[in-house]
Amino acid sequence: MEFKSFADFYPFYLNQHSNIMCRKLHFLGTCGVIALLLLFFFTGNPMLLAFLPVVGYGFAWVGHFVFEKNRPATFKEPYFSLLGDFKMFWQILAGKVKAF
Repeated sequence: MEFKSFADFYPFYLNQHSNIMCRKLHFLGTCGVIALLLLFFFTGNPMLLAFLPVVGYGFAWVGHFVFEKNRPATFKEPYFSLLGDFKMFWQILAGKVKAF
């Protein structure tokens, strides 16, 4: 499946995150990424940046492989998937997507 825009991709993205545990793990991973970026900003420690993919992808991939039982969209649409992670994160905070 090919997507020409993020607007076309996002409904597919949400469909691939229908399991609530998967969404929770994505949310926690995104929280971890934001925390690492803030720590890096305040400390200047570049080693923190090395943990970004581990935290971001680690939580998300456990959600997909263990709970959702599907393949992460990151493998085919890395840019749109990253945008989707952050959009879903903000929609969870706003109460538009259920995770908690």
